[in-house]
Amino acid sequence: MSRARQPPLVTGISPNEGISWTKVTIRGENLGTGPTDLIGLTICGHNCLLTAEWMSASKIVCRVGQAKNDKGDIIVTTKSGGKGTSTVSFKLLKPEKIGILDQSAVWVDEMNYYDMRTDRNKGIPPLSLRPANPLGIEIDKGRFPQKDLEALFPGMSADFTSENFSAAWYLIENHSTTSFDQLKTAVVNLKKQANKKNEGSLAYVKGGLSTFFEAQDALSAIHQKLEADGTEKVEGSMTQKLENVLNRASNTADTLFQEVLGRKDKADSTRNALNVLQRFKFLFNLPLNIERNIQKGDYDVVINDYEKAKSLFGKTEVQVFKKYYAEVETRIEALRELLLDKLLETPSTLHDQKRYIRYLSDLHAPGDPAWQCIGAQHQWILQLMHNCKESYVKEQKGNSLLHSPMLDVDSDVRPSPIGHLSQTASLKRGSSFQSGRDDAWRYKAPQQVVFVEKLTKLVVSQLPNFWKLWISYVNGSLFSETAEKSGQMERSKKNARQRQNDFKKMIQEVMYSLVKLIRGALLPFSLREGESRQYGGWEMKSELSGQWLTHVIQTVRLSSESLTALEIPNDMLQIIQDLILDLRVRCIIVTLQHTAEDVKRLAEKEDWVVDNEGLTSLPSQFEQCIIHSLQSLKTVLDCKPGEASVFQQQKTQEDVCQLSIGIMQVFIDCLEQLSTKPDGDIDTAHLSVDVSSPDLFGSIHEDSSLSSEQRLLIALSNCRYLERHTFLNIAEHFEKHGFQGVEKITQVSMESLKELDQRLFEMYIEFKADPIVGSLEPGIYAGYFDWKDCLVPAGVRNYLKEALVNIIAVHAEVFTISKDLVPRVMSRVVEAVSEELSRLMQCVSSFSKNGALQARLEICALRDTVAIYLTPESNSSFKQALEALPQLSSGTDKKLLEELLNKFKSSMHLQLTCFQASSSAMMKT
Repeated sequence: MSRARQPPLVTGISPNEGISWTKVTIRGENLGTGPTDLIGLTICGHNCLLTAEWMSASKIVCRVGQAKNDKGDIIVTTKSGGKGTSTVSFKLLKPEKIGILDQSAVWVDEMNYYDMRTDRNKGIPPLSLRPANPLGIEIDKGRFPQKDLEALFPGMSADFTSENFSAAWYLIENHSTTSFDQLKTAVVNLKKQANKKNEGSLAYVKGGLSTFFEAQDALSAIHQKLEADGTEKVEGSMTQKLENVLNRASNTADTLFQEVLGRKDKADSTRNALNVLQRFKFLFNLPLNIERNIQKGDYDVVINDYEKAKSLFGKTEVQVFKKYYAEVETRIEALRELLLDKLLETPSTLHDQKRYIRYLSDLHAPGDPAWQCIGAQHQWILQLMHNCKESYVKEQKGNSLLHSPMLDVDSDVRPSPIGHLSQTASLKRGSSFQSGRDDAWRYKAPQQVVFVEKLTKLVVSQLPNFWKLWISYVNGSLFSETAEKSGQMERSKKNARQRQNDFKKMIQEVMYSLVKLIRGALLPFSLREGESRQYGGWEMKSELSGQWLTHVIQTVRLSSESLTALEIPNDMLQIIQDLILDLRVRCIIVTLQHTAEDVKRLAEKEDWVVDNEGLTSLPSQFEQCIIHSLQSLKTVLDCKPGEASVFQQQKTQEDVCQLSIGIMQVFIDCLEQLSTKPDGDIDTAHLSVDVSSPDLFGSIHEDSSLSSEQRLLIALSNCRYLERHTFLNIAEHFEKHGFQGVEKITQVSMESLKELDQRLFEMYIEFKADPIVGSLEPGIYAGYFDWKDCLVPAGVRNYLKEALVNIIAVHAEVFTISKDLVPRVMSRVVEAVSEELSRLMQCVSSFSKNGALQARLEICALRDTVAIYLTPESNSSFKQALEALPQLSSGTDKKLLEELLNKFKSSMHLQLTCFQASSSAMMKT
């Protein structure tokens, strides 16, 4: 539940004193929540709510009313807080009466000062000449209360211009302390003023005294002439003479007043001319005013004056008016040409373009200035785009001639995919390439990328005004929305409807040029033969990396979003979407191609450092290389609103699939190259083995280089890990990023990897098994041994022990590299040895009793020793070898055989322990 507001509190008022109707500003606290919340406002007891204007909760403006109290509080009443209080007060002053000659900031009603007692025919001077001090002595205001005077002289007034004027009240109020001598002086002053009034008629006569003298002289001359001619008494000529006298009098009068009348006529003519000039000075001064206002840029004033002159003098028949109006039309025609030049001048802001179009419309300019402006803007945008391309092409060629050191160092502007990730943040479009970026970037970035950045920025900055100008032209907002302009607006809308197709072609041409210029810089192979000269011309030494193409795609996407925000129809912007799709496809292709190159160079980074699982860093580097490449393509693969999937075309799917398979094959070839490289070509600078892995013979630590067999084992271990982990992880990442044909990629890669693994395994077995197998036959028949003629067996012969020691050495070498490879390698070695032993036994024509027992002892000793590595093939070989021997006939022979076997196992216990350890390790695995 909300808490009630505090009552209003007035803490200040400005001004704090004044007469009625003084405007004051009231300040305080809790003065209401709005105009409707204010329900009361009194100042000195007078209700001022009608003139109150609520400004805020701490400010109210109003006018003071005609209050009765001289001083009082300011009380504010609100609905939310109730009646308030005041810590300040307002003093109400009585207005002083303003004299006739006193200066005043307000209009004074002169009727209040009209003296109805006076007669206008008595020569009283005008009201404006009446003195404010009629007595002519110093006024000394008394301190008599006004209320007492009003009670003493009811219905009277101290104003000497009033009908109810009271002299006693006037003297008490203005001369209560004046001395008697000063009052006498005042009487003298009054008499002088009265005499001046009586002298009014005499002054009028004195003013025309010269005229009286001239008339008197004329009458005297006439009288003398009549006396001279009066002696003739001829009655017949009296009439003629009288006429002659009158004529001479008339001529004399004309002679006397001719100069005065001439001056009067001249003055009348001058006055009439001045009246005409004054009355029509607007037209006569208009040409000069137009020139001045044009120079100052006050075109609105010029147009208003022209409209006024046209309405007044457009159809005049007066020659002088026609002459000046023709001069005005000349100035206006020059103004139309000036405004049209300014309208078509580029660059220009949208505000100025609308202003000039409105001016030309108001001046009734011929043609369609708005459409002319749209056409000029269209051509200017196209010219800017082509000029931008030409400047960057020239700059690129100039830089290629200069051979800038920075460019030479960074000639391969495509860093590794891992380096891409660390640099991506600096390449995000947080700010424009044209501002806020290090100057070194211009040397590192390809010229085509900088050009696309500049070109898109140019289009995005210019096209919105171009589009808005067209929208204003269509809806008629270029013209003033008045009744006089309604017809003009309708004509403009009609013209716009007729020119919609033309404007659509303009927009399409701009979009077409934008796309073609970008294609010429980045995808020159997509241009037709005739378009290369107009939109191309770039020196394509090397194709842009996926990193730069990704940045370009982001730039074009942002430009497309900006243009879409203008509500430009999608069909006009479809060509940009097609460009983005082609750039995305090209970016994927280039990135995968460059990834294949990076994978190929991984062979140079192999340091042969083996971990506990027998792996080097190569599989991990390969997987990270693929992942980083896919991550760099994430923004490219993601579809923005209005974009199609990059894999919608079957050809793209096939190309990407083949490139992905190619990357996997490149790495497989890399493994094969590393495993089969001659000893002298292997970089041993970083050779080391994990200290936690067993090393029975210390061969890797003691030797400064790896043997071919060791490299094969490491490669086999890597192949095993690739098959079981890396390739499957990569397939998951391919599917995560929407790649098509992942099953095919995985299948083909797995098959190729298995083929390599089998080849490397066969090579290793050939290296290790062949010497052991080859030593069996010479060892068996050493010392001219003969199965037909031999002594009673005393134990296992040395050749078999040597073979076992060699097998143990193979076991130790494999175990040192990878425990997981031991069963596979040992089983195959045992197969080779058992097969050879079976062959040798089957080649013997016959055995003596001792020979058969010796052969059975050695076969069983070998079989029992490597029992954990026996396979169906090796078991079959051992079985065939035993079947080739004669069966033991007596229990003595069997007992001897068992004793000799136990003796062998006991004497070779230390050497044979490795097989038991391998067994336990294999079981755990």
